[in-house]
Amino acid sequence: MSSPTARLALPDLRRRYVDEGRPLPQEVEIALRADTRAAARAILAAVEKRRRANRSEGQRLRHLFRYEQEAWASGVTRIAGVDEAGMSPLAGPVVAGAVILPVGWRHTGIDDSKKLDAEERAHLVIQIKANAVAWGVGIVSPEEIDRINIYHAGLLAMKRAVEALATVPDHLFIDARKLADVPIPQKSIVHGDALSFSIAAASIIAKTARDAIMIELDREHPGYGFARHKGYPVPEHCAALDQRGACPIHRRSFAPVRKALGLAPVAENGPEMSEA
Repeated sequence: MSSPTARLALPDLRRRYVDEGRPLPQEVEIALRADTRAAARAILAAVEKRRRANRSEGQRLRHLFRYEQEAWASGVTRIAGVDEAGMSPLAGPVVAGAVILPVGWRHTGIDDSKKLDAEERAHLVIQIKANAVAWGVGIVSPEEIDRINIYHAGLLAMKRAVEALATVPDHLFIDARKLADVPIPQKSIVHGDALSFSIAAASIIAKTARDAIMIELDREHPGYGFARHKGYPVPEHCAALDQRGACPIHRRSFAPVRKALGLAPVAENGPEMSEA
């Protein structure tokens, strides 16, 4: 009886079990281990590398679920993770995401949105929304930010995201905040987007929603580069602000914008006091 490696050329085995990431059948693995060719050893090495990565990801996800596991064990099942994006940009809204995920649902790669690139976030947000019990987005405009200050704008965005949920949650997991006027039990988790799966998922919803808004606003207000930097105070944006002045979506309460307008800074509302 011929071996699996005899029936399939090694390039085909690499395509199936390395490039396509299919699970390696035991009989194929045995045949590869008996094959002395360098290409066979390379396939085994690549498969083993993927297995190590999968084990590492499994451990990371178990760590990311520890707050959820505690809540589930106590009988709390409808947990809404809540997070915001866009606290420190000079322009555009603050956007928050809220999401209730099914008990035990997980997906590889979900993490703090700041650790992911745009392509990863775009893929993951589809999976999150498709599997969520409910998800919602809350938006606070630049005008509101200027009126109530950036700190309270972040809280308002999160409140609106929770209110946008089609299902009322039993409990909220929030990244380093508490919503005093939301009558739902809450847990504030410092660096929650890196420590709670639910908050990490909410951070992806918030970030992708805000990025989409900023890309659209770039079409309405060209010349500032909003589609690239999303309104953050990077050198390109600051230079455009100095050269062109402020546009309608700039936050008038932020010091660099006030400087461009010839106004005195309002330090307590500036981006230096906020995170992301």
